[in-house]
Amino acid sequence: MTRPRRCLTLLKNGQRYIFRYAEGREADLLATFVDLAQDEACEFDWHDAAVLSFQMGRRVEWSRESAVT
Repeated sequence: MTRPRRCLTLLKNGQRYIFRYAEGREADLLATFVDLAQDEACEFDWHDAAVLSFQMGRRVEWSRESAVT
């Protein structure tokens, strides 16, 4: 069975960051955020990582709540 795909998008200084990931692979995406935030050549920073992490967490929370009801 295929896991549902999710998508997070960030627009910053004319750059568009699009992150697609399978449900259940959130930890891998968090590791990607860390890698990007640590890369000095990339404009993606720790604030961006925090914002997207928060959005991802809200989606996980919403997904769990909707599964219970």
